[in-house]
Amino acid sequence: MTNLARHLAATAATHPERIAVKQDEQAYTYAEFEHLTQILAGHLRAKGFVPGDRLALSLPNITAFPLAYYAALRLGCVVVPMNPLFKAREVEYYLRDSGAKLLIGLPNPDTSAGAEAAGVEYFEVTGLPQLLATPVEKVTEIVDRDDEDTAVLLYTSGTTGAPKGAELRHRNLNSNQEVASRTLLEVTPEDTLMGCLPLFHVFGMTAAMNIAVATGACLTLVPRFDPEAVLRTIERDRATVFLGVPTMYGALLGAQPQVQADVSTLRRCISGGASLPVELMRKFEAAFDCMILEGYGLSETSPVASFNHPHLERKPGSIGTPIEGVEMDLHNEDGTPTPKGEIGEIVIRGDCLMRGYWNKPEATAQAIREGGWFYSGDLATRDDDGYYFIVDRSKDMIIRGGYNVYPREVEEVLYTHPDVVEVAVVGVPNSHLGEEVAAYVVLREGATATEEDLQAFAKEQVAAYKYPRAIHLIDALPKGATGKILKRELPRPAVGD
Repeated sequence: MTNLARHLAATAATHPERIAVKQDEQAYTYAEFEHLTQILAGHLRAKGFVPGDRLALSLPNITAFPLAYYAALRLGCVVVPMNPLFKAREVEYYLRDSGAKLLIGLPNPDTSAGAEAAGVEYFEVTGLPQLLATPVEKVTEIVDRDDEDTAVLLYTSGTTGAPKGAELRHRNLNSNQEVASRTLLEVTPEDTLMGCLPLFHVFGMTAAMNIAVATGACLTLVPRFDPEAVLRTIERDRATVFLGVPTMYGALLGAQPQVQADVSTLRRCISGGASLPVELMRKFEAAFDCMILEGYGLSETSPVASFNHPHLERKPGSIGTPIEGVEMDLHNEDGTPTPKGEIGEIVIRGDCLMRGYWNKPEATAQAIREGGWFYSGDLATRDDDGYYFIVDRSKDMIIRGGYNVYPREVEEVLYTHPDVVEVAVVGVPNSHLGEEVAAYVVLREGATATEEDLQAFAKEQVAAYKYPRAIHLIDALPKGATGKILKRELPRPAVGD
């Protein structure tokens, strides 16, 4: 069963009447879900889609996302997920770089402008019901794919250069969902998974959507995270598994006293995307009577690499131990193993690891080195029991409310302002979001731009979660002997607390 789409066909055959996916009052059984993907695949084939072609999706957590995702995979095509909050510049880059043939998205002037600039056909998802009702030859077969064929092109920026498309193979995604389901979530067809994590992000895609489809569980979707709405959905749909980032757990904890939802059906919670404060874990578990398992992964690892396993010792503050089929170690900068007890960079290899970065052999060679080890950029320690503890991120990535913000991208935008000479973007503490985006800017002599001007300038060019909420105009940035900007010497006052 190499093509990921075969899971849907198998589940539709064994559990045809079970609810596959729902969003408020809209719900599809597995038989209906499979039927609709066959129709949509037929329309894609009529547009000339062949195996290997790329289909871009700019959608929130609505039922159209899994329908389009599995329709594309059925044809042997590659899915390119995109954040629907992207501005035109970002949409254009993703489409051009991936070579996408079609973009399915929400009605949005930025999305349509980006598609037009890239010369890519744009289909508004509001037209999907009419399209599905239009006669077409269904695609009942599933195109054979090799384990090593790319299924998803997931973009991730790191801290240097433009965003890179991580090629996640059918083998990577199959293995990751199967192991995570069997050894961490222990999902059965009787479960209902709460789909709050964005499906365009690998965490939600693998741990919620793909696991639900492979096991015959129900996936209930919330297009936009709102803690009160989520609590009511958990109660209404009797959700058993919740997957989220730390800020979501804090929001649910804060909202529950007002909502008083019945959350007694929850049996397992999963946290990733950022470090979960130990005190937040304790308070949530006491209030919701449900264990949280914390783990670690990246876009490049499909994503799950390590976790606190449910039937082993759980260590608060730890990202646990490697999952089945995955190896982890700590290495020094020179590639040698880190001595016991010392801080080193997390390196990963195994079934979860991507093929490489799309059309970027140099970046791939820098990330995946001798021995097949992927260098994560994250610094950690390891205790005598093999549990890993994140110490810091050697990459400068900012995690704002569960969303990844890459400083270099925001810096590049600010550098295009005519009054800006130098800029450094950093993450600063925020009690609600975890981190907030802040920029330190040096203006050219005689420049008149204000902090508000620069913020508005950035806001027009990047997604809403990326622009700096704090901009500081300073005379000079701290630099080392070689002229490198020393971000660690910049003050980090909390913003928005």
